[in-house]
Amino acid sequence: MRLTTKLLLTAALATQLSACIPVVVGGAAAGGAMVADRRTSGTYIEDEGIEIKAEKSINDNIGIANIHVNVTSYNRNVLITGEALTEAIKAKAEQVVKTIDNVRSITNELTVEEKSTLPQRNNDAYITSKVKARMVKENRFPTNYVKVITEGGIVYLMGIVSHQEAADAVDIASNTSDVQKVVKVFEYTD
Repeated sequence: MRLTTKLLLTAALATQLSACIPVVVGGAAAGGAMVADRRTSGTYIEDEGIEIKAEKSINDNIGIANIHVNVTSYNRNVLITGEALTEAIKAKAEQVVKTIDNVRSITNELTVEEKSTLPQRNNDAYITSKVKARMVKENRFPTNYVKVITEGGIVYLMGIVSHQEAADAVDIASNTSDVQKVVKVFEYTD
């Protein structure tokens, strides 16, 4: 009887602990990314919060039927990409982001056109993965210094970099297949 109780308790405990493993591993991965980043850990976390708040606020104020938006924040500099149905909606999205606390600057790269399709978005994700893979392969700079975002075949590069690191990132991205254009949204260390 005692052995059965111990086995049942051990099995129950094991199922509870296995749920903790992804949390611990995920936390360790995020911590590792922060350690190798040029932003402070506070700014890194703040950037994540800015992205979540901005996307939610845009969707609440404009509605998902009128806009497909991606918000990326790096060192509190915000890049807005995607598609808005009208110029007024594009402008309103920027105004909404301006209300988010701690945003230093906004680069509004929304295009005025119909919303992109899922295959188009998947293609953009594929282009981003190709650019990142080439950055890793060429090993010209620590790859986590540059954030890569692709929208409509246009690659946006963000980060806190030296002019040489920026030039290398642009060279790699612009020479990756299917990239139509490269836009720099960098802060420079030198």
